[in-house]
Amino acid sequence: MKFVKKFRVEPGSDVDLGSIDPGFHGDYANDAEAAQELQRNLTRITELQRKLYADRTHSLLIVLQGIDSAGKDGTCWHVISAMDPQGVQVTGFKQPTPEEQEHDFLWRVHPHAPRRGYVSIFNRSHYEDVLVVRVHKLAPKEVWKPRYDFINEWEKLLTVENKTTILKFFLYISKDEQLKRFKARLDDPANQWKISASDYSERKKWDDYIKAFEAALSRCSTEHAPWYVIPANHKWFRNLAVSSIIADTLDDLNLKLPKPSVDIDEIRKLYQQAKNEEERSKAG
Repeated sequence: MKFVKKFRVEPGSDVDLGSIDPGFHGDYANDAEAAQELQRNLTRITELQRKLYADRTHSLLIVLQGIDSAGKDGTCWHVISAMDPQGVQVTGFKQPTPEEQEHDFLWRVHPHAPRRGYVSIFNRSHYEDVLVVRVHKLAPKEVWKPRYDFINEWEKLLTVENKTTILKFFLYISKDEQLKRFKARLDDPANQWKISASDYSERKKWDDYIKAFEAALSRCSTEHAPWYVIPANHKWFRNLAVSSIIADTLDDLNLKLPKPSVDIDEIRKLYQQAKNEEERSKAG
């Protein structure tokens, strides 16, 4: 299955999340059946990200969005596990600081866009300003509505000016699955630190968030920066789908290792000289 085609939001389409099954897992019955393919994807990502880092002509921006407990952290950690950390930066966007609030909404985001050769992962992102801001009425409609166009233009700027490939993943879980995950956190001392009372107040706004996500997905899935709706009730399938899309997208960039910047024959001579000196030193 080509997940790139399966889960891509076609530009100009109207997204109806109610018509999408968050429990979808394709032809795979369980995580054991998907494990081998998942590992192949991670191996591909490792190889391709090294080429990206060495080539220094492209960059990659991965955006992770989803309702509370959708698995943004888990997906983030899983993707990073396949990458060389010196070429990756992860940024989480929480409530803006007073200084950030005194600037345009993209001011705090732009410095974290990836430079060439690097991968940036946004765990939450600039889309919070058309999601949380909309749902909680933190700004009037005449303020947040134009932001869809500003976002599209900003993302286009990155792709044109800096050859940034942008992949945006909406991790889609059901309301029942969210409650199961809240219960799992309560029962697992290792995950209780994640619990917040706001989880439950935000849950009451589920329908409002779904509408806000549908609008963002519909308005901001473009040819240069597509959205992917990932069924995420099954964590293992979520990881499989996201890793496959990342690997296939990097592969399509036709990345190549750069040619050596030095004369290899001369370096071989220097190596041989060093080796001969080492052997004479040991013999003497």
